[in-house]
Amino acid sequence: MIRVRVISARGSTPREAGAEMIVTRDGTQGTIGGGQLEYMAIDRARQMLARDEAEARMDIPLGPEIGQCCGGRVVLSLDRHAPTPDVHPDVMIFGAGHVGRALARALQPLPVNALLIDSRPEELDRATGPTLLTPLPEAQIRAARPGSSVVILTHDHALDFLLAAEALSRTDLSYVGMIGSATKRAQFTHFARDRGIDPTGLVCPIGAGFSRDKRPEIIATFTAAELMARLTSSSLNIYPCNS
Repeated sequence: MIRVRVISARGSTPREAGAEMIVTRDGTQGTIGGGQLEYMAIDRARQMLARDEAEARMDIPLGPEIGQCCGGRVVLSLDRHAPTPDVHPDVMIFGAGHVGRALARALQPLPVNALLIDSRPEELDRATGPTLLTPLPEAQIRAARPGSSVVILTHDHALDFLLAAEALSRTDLSYVGMIGSATKRAQFTHFARDRGIDPTGLVCPIGAGFSRDKRPEIIATFTAAELMARLTSSSLNIYPCNS
């Protein structure tokens, strides 16, 4: 396989420096932005496979001459090194009810490792994607990798509060969200402060910045958008060209 990596992106470009894709003789994984830029990179990578080349470099202006009108310039490196390991952040979804299952589905195509967690096997049996059956969900928060995200939407408000307090006791999580209302948020604020926990890091209600629609699939969609905005905010850029 050949790794194609954007090492420089100047001006308006479809992807940022660091974006990469893997090219094999009969397939690809990932993207450097699509369009003619990507077609050219795939073609060059397969030439390398056919010729047994180890490294190559491409400096491509994104102009009319290649049929891509972004106007920027991209430098690509192509090499046979092993692809970078999976560093997608973990998203732990607590509660396999209607919203939890919908959120797990919404996150499946996104660059995160989503895990749906519940103590009820009958609810997990209705889910798609990775699941975990456990009577001690709070232990998963304690063991979570730094940078993980926690989304809490169980069937029990007391359990929600316990999990939120556990998550907020850590300072290295990317996102802590809990389904609920302004009233539930106020109740949790008192609960947390009584235990010496700062509640300001909690997102509750989740997805409310987009819509007040209460259908599970809509809540899940907007929560996924809110979560991904948080996870990408440290490197968020505005790309005028998305083709």
